[in-house]
Amino acid sequence: MAIEDEDPRRRDIAAMLKDQTSACGAARDAIAAGGKVRVYEGQPPVWMVHGIAAARLRRSSKIGLTTLGLDETVVILRARHDDDRLRTGNIDAADRSWFFTLYFDATGTELLACSGVKNERPPGRAGGRSQGAAVQSAGRVHGRRCEPGGSPQDHR
Repeated sequence: MAIEDEDPRRRDIAAMLKDQTSACGAARDAIAAGGKVRVYEGQPPVWMVHGIAAARLRRSSKIGLTTLGLDETVVILRARHDDDRLRTGNIDAADRSWFFTLYFDATGTELLACSGVKNERPPGRAGGRSQGAAVQSAGRVHGRRCEPGGSPQDHR
């Protein structure tokens, strides 16, 4: 379950986006331009969120998608203890040009990292899947959608 677009929360998140990764400035701009902000209530373990981010980085690199801060995010998450819990969130740019993922500590009071993936058609895939489908496939486990903070069993 996500908490969406609560005005104080939007301001808080924009203020938290400092220089954790190279995606923070663009994510702050997306919020200022009316982007949709969601923060998820679940608290998945770091090992799960790190695995999803690493898979997203591998997949995005393989098909040539433009990313911001994703490599930095993987390093930041790898440095944390596997059993730590995190909260995650998303920002959809108002013009749908970028999709950002936010990574918070378990309390949601500290932003650890931010990554962004540009919504673009991968090079050399004129009739292929859109970037959105490619990014979504990086967050699947055994063919089932797995949001950070959820599990494939939650979506059966």
